[in-house]
Amino acid sequence: MTPNNNKKKNHQPQKRTNGSGKEVKHMTTQDNIENVMDEVKEFLLQKNIQYGDSVFNPVRVFSKVNKDEQLKVRIDDKLSRLMRGNDSMEADEDIVKDLIGYLALLLIAMRSNSQ
Repeated sequence: MTPNNNKKKNHQPQKRTNGSGKEVKHMTTQDNIENVMDEVKEFLLQKNIQYGDSVFNPVRVFSKVNKDEQLKVRIDDKLSRLMRGNDSMEADEDIVKDLIGYLALLLIAMRSNSQ
């Protein structure tokens, strides 16, 4: 039995050749997962800086609901925009990245509430 180390595995793209023998890199599903999650992580960190940690340290003007409920409202708003397909507001891909970010923040909030 090999020891379970928690080091990040380095997923190298599979190498293949095209019809002319030239090598072409093929992205595996694992590569794509890593790339998308890295992109979402950077996106979420930038948003957190841009908006001044407004999810976990909001300026309370009107709403007094807890962080979980605030996040759920934001998620509902994003889902509503996605379902309406109104790309004049923002691109579907941006909405999806925002949703992934909000869901990650909701998970963080839920975990912090249970401690």
